[in-house]
Amino acid sequence: MNLLRTNSYNKDIIPLVKHLDVYLTEKDGEDHAFYDQFNRIDSLNQVVIAYENNNAVGCGAIKAFSPDAVEIKRMFTLPERRGKGIASKILMELERWARELKYKKCVLETGIKQTEAIQLYHKKGYELIPNYGQYKGVKNSRCFEKLL
Repeated sequence: MNLLRTNSYNKDIIPLVKHLDVYLTEKDGEDHAFYDQFNRIDSLNQVVIAYENNNAVGCGAIKAFSPDAVEIKRMFTLPERRGKGIASKILMELERWARELKYKKCVLETGIKQTEAIQLYHKKGYELIPNYGQYKGVKNSRCFEKLL
């Protein structure tokens, strides 16, 4: 497996994000429209794509959240490639990139129905925090942070 640091203009990110949106639409149901408005990929400058045999199998991104924090966005692994540590490797690469950019922490939001994602974030040292920003008061959201 190879990891590529790129941006949202990379052609391989588009099909992965389409798969992610289909998956989230199924998981979130009628709540998906609310979340979707915060998940546009245009102008993401820090995107990591995982490749196996030259095929894009997973992705994730970071974007500036505050002067000392980045927000993890668009984490996804193709369903048939899950359970192989791909998401963990993408997440670790995003954290490494954030440290290189001098950020001190990562924050993220995920839905309560994304149980696999919540397990991953707990396993990787992310701690539950009060919902931030647009997620304040949203009962189906869970927000996390990790100090770098």
